[in-house]
Amino acid sequence: MLRPPLHWTAALLALAGLLVGCGDGKSTAEKKAAEGYLIINNMAEPSGLDPQTITGLSESHIIAALFEGLVNYDPKDLHPIPGVAESWTMSKDGKTWTFRLRENARWSNGDPVTTADFLFSYERMLTPSFGAEYASMLHGIRGAKHFHTGKSKDFKTVGLRAPDTRTLIIELEDPIPYFLQLLCHHSWIPVHPGTILKHGKMDSLNTLWTRPGSLVGNGAFTLEKWEVARRVVVRKNPLYWNAQEVSLNAVEFRAIADLFAEERAFRGGELHITGAVPPYKVAKLREQKAPHLRLDPFFSTAFVWVNCDIKGDKPVDLAARKALLDPRVRQALGMAIDRNLIAEKVLRAGEAPALHFTPPGTGGFLPTARWKQDANEARRLLAAAGYPKGKGLPKFDYLYNSSEGAQMVAQAYQEMWRRELGVEVELRNLEWKVYLSAMRKGEYHLCRGAWVGDYNDPNTFLEMLISGNELNISNWTDNEYDRLLGLAAKETDATKRFDYFQQAEARLISQAPVLPVVFNKNKFLIRPEVQGWYPTLLDQHPFTAVRLVPAKGD
Repeated sequence: MLRPPLHWTAALLALAGLLVGCGDGKSTAEKKAAEGYLIINNMAEPSGLDPQTITGLSESHIIAALFEGLVNYDPKDLHPIPGVAESWTMSKDGKTWTFRLRENARWSNGDPVTTADFLFSYERMLTPSFGAEYASMLHGIRGAKHFHTGKSKDFKTVGLRAPDTRTLIIELEDPIPYFLQLLCHHSWIPVHPGTILKHGKMDSLNTLWTRPGSLVGNGAFTLEKWEVARRVVVRKNPLYWNAQEVSLNAVEFRAIADLFAEERAFRGGELHITGAVPPYKVAKLREQKAPHLRLDPFFSTAFVWVNCDIKGDKPVDLAARKALLDPRVRQALGMAIDRNLIAEKVLRAGEAPALHFTPPGTGGFLPTARWKQDANEARRLLAAAGYPKGKGLPKFDYLYNSSEGAQMVAQAYQEMWRRELGVEVELRNLEWKVYLSAMRKGEYHLCRGAWVGDYNDPNTFLEMLISGNELNISNWTDNEYDRLLGLAAKETDATKRFDYFQQAEARLISQAPVLPVVFNKNKFLIRPEVQGWYPTLLDQHPFTAVRLVPAKGD
């Protein structure tokens, strides 16, 4: 999933006493904790609240409060546990799964959650005209890809059956070893058919069904407020099947994009949890052994997208795109990046240099192929492509979101490419939503990228680059890469499957549609009142397990 940007300013250097108390009076965070009202900073205005259209991590946090799929994440280690489905069975060949829905699962308007709701939702997700970017998450279902790509017009050809209102059968093309993990993802969450159709057609986009007063969900919380660019508030849902075990009464998701303002809000007792920490603050807080600081493992890679598409009507733009069609040019750009400098001098929060795309240890997988960090070899490749010392290359643009943190990294890239290769790069920053739109439309040459895995398997990173995948922002197409991922999808032997992934990683390095830079850390500040916010690789924290308790001394 895409993660929102980090914002920070040099003015923070002058601030001291991050963890200073708030005086004798109770802070907002202390008062709200007593009410069971959690306040977290989600770092950005959500792009939407439709679980079948969102792609961002910040949006997924809100979705997880409002909706529930067949299975849920365990709060401690994210292994799949029962959700709407109270039980399930798998056939001996691993291709057929049968789920039994809870009798007491309800939508927030009182309607029972039925198998028909899941069939409607999966048909909506796979309908070509709907254009869901995560539709490929369902392609493992028999016939789903054919229906989604228009090769079949009949949804009945898709391997989904509902013998009754509580029994859902999912037939797969091939066994998927991580299938239950896959079902935890928001792309498999059901939506309420009546509400969708009340505000438009099944495939209508951006209708008013997600607004307060209209949204009908089946999660532990309901949507109370959505104040644009300020906050989203969800309130405990009394109709949720497990409401008696939910401790929180409400969750407020702030949309503070600037880390200076976020830090000030936390220090002033306005937040229970921040979205990040200014990079240069982390070392100081670690030295102080600040109890509020959390540096959690994170299943995330930061990288540079390279536009491998020839589209574009401006002559200069077209010339730049043509140059980037040569993998030697792309490789040269990747080799010239000093990843150690980015990790240690720019980000400074425990990030590790990324010499391959998939994070190490993903589902037990460790890529053996490695990027070279070799400026001399980069210059040789660029010369071999016909651009010695960058001569003859048009100026590239580098797209990134409006964020001082992202800007610092962008400026580092710009200087490295100029100094080592003679390549001129113009920096272009856009507000988060506009940046996402421009990126998806391919309106860039080079672009900031960051990905958080959706499940603990190499496929969650590598599948993204398959030809035609809606998440393949580079528009790169490679038959050999597609062949390798296709073989991996059908392979049940773990050793052989990982060998296909090894070859795919090597192919990414040789063709360079993405330039991996660092493996990220999840860094944030958290108040002692918050309990049950466990370190998880995917940065998912089920709100059903979170509690607020008075801090010691209160």
